[in-house]
Amino acid sequence: MRKLLPLVICALVVLPPAPAHAHAALIASNPAQGTIVQYQPTQIDLTFSEPVTPVVDRIRIIGPDGQRWDRGTPQAEGTELRIPMNENLLYGTYLVSFRVISADSHPVPGGFTFHYVEQSTSPVPAVAPEPEDDPAVSRLIMLAKYVGYAGLVLLGGAAFVLTRLWPARLDRRGPKRLLWLGLGLVAASTIAALALQVPYTGLSWRDVVASPFGIALLIRLATLVVGAILLRPLINGGGGTVARALVLGVAAIGAVTWPLTGHPVGSPVPPVSVVADALHLAGVSLWLGGLAMLALFLLRRANDDELCDILPVWSRWAGITVSAVLLGGVVSAFIEVGTVTALYQTPYGRYLLIKIALVALVIGAAMLARRVVTQGRISIGPMVRVELAIAAVVLGLTATLTQTTPARTAEAIARMPAAEQLPAPEEAFNTTLDSRLFRLRMAVDPGKLGANTIHLYAYTLDDRPLTVLEWKVTAALPSAGVEPITVPIQRIADSHVIGPVTMPTPGDWLLRVTARTTEVDQDTVTVTVPIK
Repeated sequence: MRKLLPLVICALVVLPPAPAHAHAALIASNPAQGTIVQYQPTQIDLTFSEPVTPVVDRIRIIGPDGQRWDRGTPQAEGTELRIPMNENLLYGTYLVSFRVISADSHPVPGGFTFHYVEQSTSPVPAVAPEPEDDPAVSRLIMLAKYVGYAGLVLLGGAAFVLTRLWPARLDRRGPKRLLWLGLGLVAASTIAALALQVPYTGLSWRDVVASPFGIALLIRLATLVVGAILLRPLINGGGGTVARALVLGVAAIGAVTWPLTGHPVGSPVPPVSVVADALHLAGVSLWLGGLAMLALFLLRRANDDELCDILPVWSRWAGITVSAVLLGGVVSAFIEVGTVTALYQTPYGRYLLIKIALVALVIGAAMLARRVVTQGRISIGPMVRVELAIAAVVLGLTATLTQTTPARTAEAIARMPAAEQLPAPEEAFNTTLDSRLFRLRMAVDPGKLGANTIHLYAYTLDDRPLTVLEWKVTAALPSAGVEPITVPIQRIADSHVIGPVTMPTPGDWLLRVTARTTEVDQDTVTVTVPIK
């Protein structure tokens, strides 16, 4: 296990995190995306799939003159976001750019355009680009969560074994050190989560601390302090029924803070998801923590008579905790995945399948160990070490899942229609290009000499909107010796970008588009656009 833990941590740092910026989806807007409205809107109304919190300084409306036309402070109420607009709008195209925080604490950037009275004949003037989300921050968040889960396992396992299973004659210093180490790791992970939430979301320190996410983490820190005080006499072999009850109460409060900072609060049934996730986490902590105490201390220090008394009791408790793990996990998975297709068509679902397979291996090893115990044999050390090695990887997958868009949300986003329809005046150039990774629909409007706007829409090969992480577009006219010109790209939605390009010379212009769909996958398509 000692050799495996560094590998898991390195994987969390080095491997690309799954995109985590779409845990809430924009499902409606007024004005609707891509429409031409004849009335003058006084505000923009956005409706999301779950409650959101606006990042005020990252929400704006850009008019056809390139100036901001939003006013005041955007207001959010549940799933609704309202952005007030100035009066006396200019005719033309308006870009709505937003960044909100979903209920499960993840940032959701996006944008779309609508047209007042008429569509602008020239591109919407470019605005200062939003700073890109730093992938390193997501990796650090996953690492912090892994450290927190590991600390929770050590804390819960050491507390359980010291208060329920530890023989009176054995020295308690080793497991007590692990208990305080676990408590310190959970505290460090919680503080790191608070600190990383600032660059991750774009909120200020004050806003993060005052958010439900921040309040839950502050409560967790408080339960750690109170729990440390209450645990001290118990782990020394003292304490009574009242002390144990108080510790259980504080532990229950602390356990609930974990789902309150993750996917469960954004689920269709938050109370059920929160309880199920807390139950799952508590079961994992006691089960794996107990295994760690067995492997590190009891199997090495206890004599055969003591092990004959300890292992049957541990076996019964392990059965209870595994049942809690399975019950909570099944309920959570059913809610977060939603459909069978989402289980294998989304990154979240595929990660979950791997986790399920690994958990099945751990449970198989545990059942084998229990059979050995019931047969009166006590040589279960190798099986316990196998369980812990696999469990270390499972904790890494769990940390990854917390940063991955839930399958139900990812599938809903994939089924949504494109944000806008392709502009289709008769003179515009329209085409569809297929690569090995994606289908690209392109429009060059108006498709004449002079200023043009390139619209690019990315789809999967079965025509579902596809998130593109990075675009690169160039325009060249080889016949006139015009070298490739980089087209500045403005993101409208995850699958839609626009870019202004001037084509001052007639001829067959060569447009080259490269789209990166994952950290390692990208492809390029080219098309010839006749300009007269």
